[in-house]
Amino acid sequence: MMRRLLALLVVPLTIAPAMADTLFISNEKDNTVTVLDSETLKPIKTIPTGKRPRGLAISPDFKEVMVCVGDDDRLDVIDTEKLEVVRTMGTGPDPELLDIDHKGEKVYVANEDDGYVTVLERANGKVLAEIEVGVEPEGMSVSPDDKIVAATSEATSMAHIIDTSTYEVLANILVDTRPRVATFTHDGKHVWVSAEIGGTVAVIDAATYKIVKKMHFHIDGVRPELIQPMGIIFSKDGKQAFVAIGRANRIAVIDTATYETTNYILVGQRPWHMALSPDGSKLYSANGLTNDLTVIDTATLKAEKSVPVGRLPWGVVIKPKS
Repeated sequence: MMRRLLALLVVPLTIAPAMADTLFISNEKDNTVTVLDSETLKPIKTIPTGKRPRGLAISPDFKEVMVCVGDDDRLDVIDTEKLEVVRTMGTGPDPELLDIDHKGEKVYVANEDDGYVTVLERANGKVLAEIEVGVEPEGMSVSPDDKIVAATSEATSMAHIIDTSTYEVLANILVDTRPRVATFTHDGKHVWVSAEIGGTVAVIDAATYKIVKKMHFHIDGVRPELIQPMGIIFSKDGKQAFVAIGRANRIAVIDTATYETTNYILVGQRPWHMALSPDGSKLYSANGLTNDLTVIDTATLKAEKSVPVGRLPWGVVIKPKS
């Protein structure tokens, strides 16, 4: 008996390795989504999609990634366990960006070619509403309380506030030229809107629909016309905002209390959209013209490395480790 106990004591313990977060990156030119392991930054799988995948959103339960497939007028729905497209949902012409409410029930899609926001039932793809907005809608963001949605329309240079219970447009707010992205702050009090050609980010009060601040950017040695704000994402504590500055090849870091730009982080060429790791320690930038993803340490605000993905990477979302 004693020998048996001693033998059990010397058996090495097997500890299961920690699971990594999973990154999903849409590749507009390849018609694929690249899946990366966040620890190794190596591809897990390349998932074929329809033509011209761009905007991505992950469901609140992290079971599905929804992909705007612009040239096929639909969403491709990826099962995050199977890592394959398991169903599709018709959206109307040229979906570009989308967002999902926090209950995971409704999907809001910007249809660039017909000037509508389409509202879908996530479970079955049923069209719940088609809401007329401005010309060439793109940005889409659901407020933290799910009561309103912010959309943008590029050609009319407007942000639109939509009531999610009535599907009525509550306000049309003029911003600068070619607004691309709308993003609510964590507390839902403001929505930030980037204007690519205008070169600014407008901060809109979500209660009054008034612009309370407009931010401009200056980068030494970079021509002003190359400063083209695109994606916007907030740090986990909400104290910083990160803005992709497009053809300037940088991410701007903004103090959300003062609205001052405190840093510019050099990344790949033409960063489009970004994602933040669940613990807030890493920022991932999809860089369209260098076909790569840059990993940024949010504590040091330094780019650590860039890894190749597909051609013309556009959007990125993260499934947390389980």
